[in-house]
Amino acid sequence: MRVVVVGSGAAGLLAAYRAASRGHDVALVTKADLPESNTRYAQGGVAAVMFEDDTVDAHVADTLVAGAGLCDAEAVRLLCTEGPDRVRDLLALGLELDRVAGPGSPLARGREAAHSADRILHSHGDSTGLSLEIALIEAVRSVPIEVHEHAFLRDLLVEEGTDASRRVVGVDVVHADGSSSQLRADAVVLATGGAGQLYAHTTNPLVTTGDGVAAALRAGAVVADLEFYQFHPTALAVPGTPLISEAVRGEGAVLRDAAGRRFMLDVHPDAELAPRDVVARGIAAAMAAQGGDPVVLDATAQGSSTGGTERMTRRFPGITTTLAAHGYSWDDPIPVTPAAHYWMGGIRTDLWGRTSLPGLFAVGEAACTGVHGANRLASNSLLEALVFGWRAAEALESPHTPDVSARGWGAGRRAPDNAHDSLAPRNLSVARQGMGLPASDNSWGAGSRGLDRAALQALLWDRAGLVRDGAGLRDAHAVLSGLVVGSGSGRQTEPTTRPRTDDQTAAAASVRALEDRNLVLLGRAVVAAALARTESRGGHARSDFPAADPAQAVSTTWRLPEHALVPAAVPTGVSA
Repeated sequence: MRVVVVGSGAAGLLAAYRAASRGHDVALVTKADLPESNTRYAQGGVAAVMFEDDTVDAHVADTLVAGAGLCDAEAVRLLCTEGPDRVRDLLALGLELDRVAGPGSPLARGREAAHSADRILHSHGDSTGLSLEIALIEAVRSVPIEVHEHAFLRDLLVEEGTDASRRVVGVDVVHADGSSSQLRADAVVLATGGAGQLYAHTTNPLVTTGDGVAAALRAGAVVADLEFYQFHPTALAVPGTPLISEAVRGEGAVLRDAAGRRFMLDVHPDAELAPRDVVARGIAAAMAAQGGDPVVLDATAQGSSTGGTERMTRRFPGITTTLAAHGYSWDDPIPVTPAAHYWMGGIRTDLWGRTSLPGLFAVGEAACTGVHGANRLASNSLLEALVFGWRAAEALESPHTPDVSARGWGAGRRAPDNAHDSLAPRNLSVARQGMGLPASDNSWGAGSRGLDRAALQALLWDRAGLVRDGAGLRDAHAVLSGLVVGSGSGRQTEPTTRPRTDDQTAAAASVRALEDRNLVLLGRAVVAAALARTESRGGHARSDFPAADPAQAVSTTWRLPEHALVPAAVPTGVSA
């Protein structure tokens, strides 16, 4: 069976390795160097129940609480149950996790926000993602896999037919020299990560432009929960907003405002260890109250009894280096600000990574499995990549295509009987207006036909970022509706030949234009989904609808027929 995996983070690498190990003919496509992905920058760790004083039930409960009523309880239990086995598989592949007293001793573990137990596993202190990436790349190189680096996914190849017979049959890619090619496949696995580059401030690397989700949308796949973007509470407030791991607060560091007050004590009983969405909004409110200046992370508070700077340097060597590069140390008040970090939404899948399109699978951050709900629990992302990357590879031969558009979920309970009644009119109203919502007066140049990525990122940060409202979202919709970028339908099936060029600058410009096309499409989709959800929940906060609405405790699904984002189906609840 010919399989093409797109993306070289943890989910893509493991899916490719497992598929090749099962005898499939595998090609791995990645847009940059093989190690370049969100995974390599992950600091926090992997959450897994590996200790006798912890339970799967406790991990499930923590995940459901963080997910703010939108998790799929079945998916969450699967994640927490199968996660430990996947960690053991990675240890067998050579992943080095920190241990209490060197090789052979018990695994070391830490605590992060919204976890009820110490269950976070780390590697080299704060380099868990990098260690995982290295181990998986070595695994990929140990089996016969055809690797295509610097190969950009332009679109999916779709074999046309009726809705029931349409099938993904490969990928159309652009290479670094400007040439293009089509890779045919019996199955395509999208593991392209999130879309942090939608926003002016993000912890994500430059490659995170949502290419897989955008290509899936153009091909007609169902997507879900696009309005839910997680903003990490603590990025260093310098250009590039490098991440300051949740684990720093787990070790005892606290947040203070300009007056030195621990403001999170007034926001949530768990203070700095509350769920990420709560902490991020608490920081945003404190910053607004002091004229927009960053709050500070105070690591000296835990220093008096635990070794202070020396201990923090040993525990977080990578972050220590980053701080020093910007003139800070653990003895200083460290200025921090929220930044776009993780997309809970994505391509809708079942529990085996299968999407609404036959032949197409999605895993990792590009997928929406229901495990994260409206807000991801800290250190569950690498775990999800391992669990569902493995499961997708196990399901490649399955001919079954799930009806993911009809699969709604709530947090272990059936949604209220009137949930779909209250959602449908709002969603259908947006759908009837398509991508042409009424423009309102704004300063963003509605009707402009050009695109400047920095302006796009500023627009989405300001209008569709940490806190949104209807007026700002409509402003963003008006601007995005006036932008025109490159075309692409994701439906071609015949090979095409385009002029080759040795001009690497021209090739890079072409890829950037394709990335911009993806960002505009995804920006429109995020804004449309945010307009449709008239409540605040998890990573979606609206100042004009500040409370959660129990009738909207359901996942929403979308598709893109004829370039108009519409609801894929009226969602329904799922019983526990």
